[in-house]
Amino acid sequence: ATTASITLIVGASGLLAWILAREQVPQQVADGLLGLTDNPLVFLLLVNVLMILLGAVLEGISVLVIAVPILLPIAAEFGVDPVHFGVIIIMNLMIGLLTPPIGAVLYVMSPVARMPVHEVFRGTLPFLIPLLVVLLLVTFVPATVTFLPRLLGL
Repeated sequence: ATTASITLIVGASGLLAWILAREQVPQQVADGLLGLTDNPLVFLLLVNVLMILLGAVLEGISVLVIAVPILLPIAAEFGVDPVHFGVIIIMNLMIGLLTPPIGAVLYVMSPVARMPVHEVFRGTLPFLIPLLVVLLLVTFVPATVTFLPRLLGL
C-alpha cells in the first residue's frame, strides 16, 4: 500500500511536470526571473522560493530535468558557481520533499509511523527551521560549499 501510494504521487507529479514542460512554463518562469532582478543574491533567493515550491508539488527528478537546464545558464550569467548552484537546488528540493501538499517524504513516513500525514508534518515542522537557516547560509556564503572543491583543485 505504501509503495502504491508513493508510486501514484510520483506518477502524478511526473505527469504534471510533463504538462508544465509542454506548456513551456519553466521558460516563462526563467524569463520572469531575469526581468525581476540583476542582483545575483536576489536571483538566488528567487530560485530558492521557486525550487521549494516546485519541490513541494513535484517529484525532485522531474524538477531537476525541467528546471536546471533553464536556470543553470541564467545562474552562470550572474556568475554563480555551478557547484554552489547545484547544492542550492538539491537543498531546496530536499526541503520541498518535507513540505505539503505533496511532500513525498511525509507520505512515506506516515504509514511507517502509523500516524496521519498532518501529524507527521507537525512533527517535522521544527526541523524545517534549521534546514532553512542552513539553506540561507549556503545561499549567501558560497564558500561553505565551494571551499572543499577549490581546496582539491576542482
